[in-house]
Amino acid sequence: MLHRKLCKSRIQSQSNRDQQWDSYHSKVTSAGFGRLGQIVGCILAALLPAYQLQAQVIEPPQLNISVYGELVSITWSEVADAEAYRLYYAPFPDAEVIESLVLGLTPSLSGILPVQSAFYVAIATLVGGGESAISNIETFFIETTEFDPEIDAITEGDWYRPGLEDSWQWQLLGEVNTTYDVELYDIDLFDVPITTIQELQSQDKKVICYFSAGSYEDFRDDAGQFSAAILGEPLDGFPDERWLDIASNNAREMVLSRLDVAKNKGYDGVEPDNVDRYVNASGFDLDADAQLAFNRFIANEAHARGLSVGLKNDLDQVPELVDYFDFMVNEQCHEFDECETLQPFIDAAKPVFNAEYADSFVDDDNQRNSMCEDANSRGFATLVLPLDLDDSFRISCR
Repeated sequence: MLHRKLCKSRIQSQSNRDQQWDSYHSKVTSAGFGRLGQIVGCILAALLPAYQLQAQVIEPPQLNISVYGELVSITWSEVADAEAYRLYYAPFPDAEVIESLVLGLTPSLSGILPVQSAFYVAIATLVGGGESAISNIETFFIETTEFDPEIDAITEGDWYRPGLEDSWQWQLLGEVNTTYDVELYDIDLFDVPITTIQELQSQDKKVICYFSAGSYEDFRDDAGQFSAAILGEPLDGFPDERWLDIASNNAREMVLSRLDVAKNKGYDGVEPDNVDRYVNASGFDLDADAQLAFNRFIANEAHARGLSVGLKNDLDQVPELVDYFDFMVNEQCHEFDECETLQPFIDAAKPVFNAEYADSFVDDDNQRNSMCEDANSRGFATLVLPLDLDDSFRISCR
């Protein structure tokens, strides 16, 4: 970790830049930022050598920071040709010491910090021995250990947004059949090689990935990173899968880790599963607000990474979540007469990707045709699929 000198001594020791600093400082203070503006200006002055040498040729990232209780998530925009990024941070409000950390190419960083921690943060791009100007400077303060469900949705950004007319294929087991003429594939986060993702994208298809956000699966690559303390009751019908304590930092850290895996593998979006724990016997006393906080956290962090994100089931909270998610993935709304609850997504011009598994929709043409007529009238992209999602058959209503 590289230690920076105190702002005051650094500015004084670089008299050849005093005039530029004075000009910037006067602009900041005249804008009415007062002490905060002086501190931010001090940080900029401490980093000015990189700004002077490389600002015209290397693009700086755009920084975003979100705080969820004690969990801090830092993300930034990717810069073409970047070889690494440098994170700058200093204690708020005094900024007496500025430190930096050279990171890799994954444009995100997260961690748990104690209550009352407060920092300034900025990021810079490293290319060919040079360094960009710093990004926007952000501050954060850890006020509480609690997760707030009333967080604003991240809605502005450059990520994939599927359309109402888009068709899809959903396969989670077996070698992925890449031959379907559809706009969107939904496949497994861990089991599918990057070459398959790239093959689909070379065919102008978008590719999103499935992972379980609210449960533990003992066969996953990262199973060892889950704390035993956050593992609850088995899921109904899945004895080797257990509900998570979604109010824990560990559960949220695992979501961030998996979002980073999705980003690094090149997926266009994510389909997080098991995000309706509060209506199931999980072994934890958590209410609907806890689920809202968790689901909104997932959506915002996916968007912060430039990933599209779909809401999986959680029908009771659709009105509270539709603004946060880009599409809906639903199972069996026709079989259980629940399709009306999905209408807010259609009304918001966000597609509903629906899967039905009932034998009657496979074997009985009349029942299937009636179901498909209803699905099409609602604007849903409905598939009749095997419960194992292994591509053993596929019937599309469109």
